[in-house]
Amino acid sequence: MANQDLINMQKMQLDVLNSIELGIVVLDRSFNILVWNQFMENHSGILPEAISNKSLFECFPEIDRNWFELKTKPVFDLNSPAFIIWEQRPFLFKFDSNRPITCASDFMYQNVSMFPMATNEDEVEQICLVVYDVTDEALNKQGIQTLNQELQNISRIDGLTGVFNRRHFDELFELEYKRICRSNADSSVIMLDIDHFKKVNDNHGHPAGDFIIKTLAKVVQFSIRETDVCGRYGGEEFVVFLPETNAENAVVVGQRIRKACEKLVPVYEETEIRFTVSVGIAQFEKSYTSPVDWMEKADQALYKAKNAGRNQVCIF
Repeated sequence: MANQDLINMQKMQLDVLNSIELGIVVLDRSFNILVWNQFMENHSGILPEAISNKSLFECFPEIDRNWFELKTKPVFDLNSPAFIIWEQRPFLFKFDSNRPITCASDFMYQNVSMFPMATNEDEVEQICLVVYDVTDEALNKQGIQTLNQELQNISRIDGLTGVFNRRHFDELFELEYKRICRSNADSSVIMLDIDHFKKVNDNHGHPAGDFIIKTLAKVVQFSIRETDVCGRYGGEEFVVFLPETNAENAVVVGQRIRKACEKLVPVYEETEIRFTVSVGIAQFEKSYTSPVDWMEKADQALYKAKNAGRNQVCIF
């Protein structure tokens, strides 16, 4: 009778292990697999009898043995639980996603809890791994992080041209101003805008004006270095911060932009719309009391170019 009760108890325990939506794996100190429940069988395609008493690392060579042994050491030696979360490592067992058609992931993200299984003498000869499918949670969190990044980018980027908007450019420029005040390195600011832009809007319409603004943004981006910072300052006006650049070299950049615009023949709805730009340049000086003061000097140089007949580059 006692034997039958033991058999019934073992059967009940096995039924419980196989019915829960969690992976249950029991390992001995040599990392041989002793228990492999229905969840693990379903997702691995490996029957319990086919994997029983086999090495975990032989059956799953993608598991880094050194890393896993370090992870399980406190479980065996200190009789203390340990955990693996998907942010540290996406999975322990590389299983396919539960829903390969509707799920955005090709594999199952997993959290794993590792518990000691101590004897009466408190010696841990076996550990139990509990594997949780956290794919939905992981994808949701990643989706939120991606959305936050996209929102952050939207808040920084001018929607029409793809360069930095004025608010973000001002933030970056203020940081650079503080850095240059300490280092006193040669740096310059270019301010430019489209000559007679109102005529473009009046003669061809605002969509054509937007097209010209986007065209200028592309010219500027093509004409500067990766380390330079470009922003749309408002309407048809752009600013470029040139680190490690004196006024003389900034003129070279300004002339490059001006000449490229002068030669360009943009076509909008089968209509050629030529345009030129005026460029003002201000090199950093210790006398500038703020980034706004520095920017105003570039603005004054721009107006100097306008007053001199436009399609010119002037230095403050």
